[in-house]
Amino acid sequence: MTRILILFYSSYGHTAKMAEAIAEGVRETGAEAVLRHVPETAPQEVVKSAGFQEMEGHTCIGGPDELAEYDGIIVGSPTRYGRMTSQMASFWDTTGGLWQKGALIGKVGAAFTSTASQHGGQETTLWSILNNLLHMGMTVVGLDYGFQGQMGVDEVKGGAPYGATTIADGDGSRQPSEVELDGARYLGRRVANTAAKLKD
Repeated sequence: MTRILILFYSSYGHTAKMAEAIAEGVRETGAEAVLRHVPETAPQEVVKSAGFQEMEGHTCIGGPDELAEYDGIIVGSPTRYGRMTSQMASFWDTTGGLWQKGALIGKVGAAFTSTASQHGGQETTLWSILNNLLHMGMTVVGLDYGFQGQMGVDEVKGGAPYGATTIADGDGSRQPSEVELDGARYLGRRVANTAAKLKD
């Protein structure tokens, strides 16, 4: 069975909801979807004062070596100043051993994110994730225009050819829309199907 890891970090729950929708898309193909979050690195006083949500119901990844167990890895992080969060970056900084061994070469990768505003750095954040995956030798899959939901200006919506996205608003009050969740499901299906085709 094709195994896909959805590796994410979420402060307020938006990225976690996108991760769950991606997992739904993966499972629709018959592949196994495994959700893992990276460790929290912010000081507890910051976590409490900022009102970060506990990632209840999700398991923390055991360490970088776990990445090699999957056929595909879909990485999600909220944006911080147009790049992935320090929590996600810190995790990828521990993967040098995998890079040296070429452990992820040929596996399939993708990215997703959430931002406060429509122009809050979604594409640069996706690229900050994809850079890591490309350096690992992974085959990258984007949110191609086969997903037409990302087109049009009839409503506020996320989505980019580089990955699935959602817009949370400055106070975090906006939850992922059904269009954005559909984009996440589409991305999950695309990664799982591509990984199945490329699997030895």
